[in-house]
Amino acid sequence: MQNTTLILLLSFMAVASFFFGRRRSLAVVGGPGHSTALHSLPGYYGYYVAIWCALPALALVLIWIIAEPRVIVGLVINGLPESYRALPAGELNLLVNNIQNLATGDVVSVDVDATLQNSATMFNDYVAKSRQLLAVLTLGLAGLGGAFAWRRIQPDLRARNRVEAVVRWLLIAASSIAIFTTVGIVLSVLFEAIRFFQKVPMTEFLFGLNWSPQTAIRADQVGSSGSFGAVPLFTGTMLITGIAMVVAVPVGLMTAIYLAEYSSARVRSIAKPLLEVLAGIPTVVYGFFAALTVAPWVRQAGESVGLEVASESALAAGLVMGIMIIPLVSSLSDDAINAVPTAMRDGALALGSTRSETMVKVILPAALPGIVGGILLAVSRAIGETMIVVMAAGLAANLTANPFEAVTTVTVQIVTLLVGDQEFDSAKTLAAFALGLMLFVVTLALNVAGLGVVRKYREQYE
Repeated sequence: MQNTTLILLLSFMAVASFFFGRRRSLAVVGGPGHSTALHSLPGYYGYYVAIWCALPALALVLIWIIAEPRVIVGLVINGLPESYRALPAGELNLLVNNIQNLATGDVVSVDVDATLQNSATMFNDYVAKSRQLLAVLTLGLAGLGGAFAWRRIQPDLRARNRVEAVVRWLLIAASSIAIFTTVGIVLSVLFEAIRFFQKVPMTEFLFGLNWSPQTAIRADQVGSSGSFGAVPLFTGTMLITGIAMVVAVPVGLMTAIYLAEYSSARVRSIAKPLLEVLAGIPTVVYGFFAALTVAPWVRQAGESVGLEVASESALAAGLVMGIMIIPLVSSLSDDAINAVPTAMRDGALALGSTRSETMVKVILPAALPGIVGGILLAVSRAIGETMIVVMAAGLAANLTANPFEAVTTVTVQIVTLLVGDQEFDSAKTLAAFALGLMLFVVTLALNVAGLGVVRKYREQYE
């Protein structure tokens, strides 16, 4: 039985358990007219039975799915001839991978012999038996859990308290997963970055002015030893992000002010959805627009006034990135402006302020925390953008502040370093994790700075 079918059956049993539990709670007190004799509402007794039916069975399914591959692989390996089991760990893992591919009908990297075919058949047999056993145990456990809870229903059973306790623990588990996922991401990046800094000094990475991560693969091979000065990458990232913010912040903020305070309801109902369409356009489309339209236009405009502009320039990438970020700034700023209490507007107008004075001196300061939050999100989006930079700004790690030259960013280099088959013991590949750690630190610093601004002005207006 497929896992999807099993989950659907389990869901059906949980729904049925709810109705049986609710009916049982009313039956033990003599019918719906005596429901006040119950400690909790009848629905809570239904939830109580459904929880006992579903949660233990779902826990079993989760544990089974985690443990099943390892157990089956171990059984398949034990069924191999001694000559195969004595292979080195790397070759044995490759053999197991070929067996799994053969069992699922994928391409294998070796000639298929009788041993390989028999192992693939054995693998499929183990999987089929495992799925059957899982279905029997899961549905049996669900039935036993539901029956156990159904028999425990009594008028004095505190069903609401128990259901709410389970829900509380589920919420705690969900929030813990988010926290542990974040911690795991940070630690995985940190550990690999530490390995990189063991090969390359941190001072060279942070203050070096030359980025050329190509290294020789073998000791007897003639090649570069690698240069890992990341200053050109940081400079290119800040240059393109700065250009994007120069475009996005004024345009987005003024758009939000107009739509929130000056436009009619008809104009707002048309303009705001059209503006939101920009947020749904894939970034690769923006990249095509930058490479095929904006970059040639920037080059022609620069040459017309005597400026030398590269075919791939930071200015072209920054302009298109700014256009992409306008909806984000506008939408969040609009929400912040509309969240300002109407009493503040009315009070300022009643004191004789004009509409513009009310906006500048009352509404904008009150909405500043939300606007700052929107701008910080836009900065984070700009720092993390990749496709536009690849297609419009290039891959050249040039240390320059000239927006007419080709530059690259941290995210582009991360993608470049991790493309294809890579050896994770080389400084070239590990450099991607060091760059990722720097992105995390910069983003954290931006969030801390934004939080300080929000707290300062929130205390003033609350």
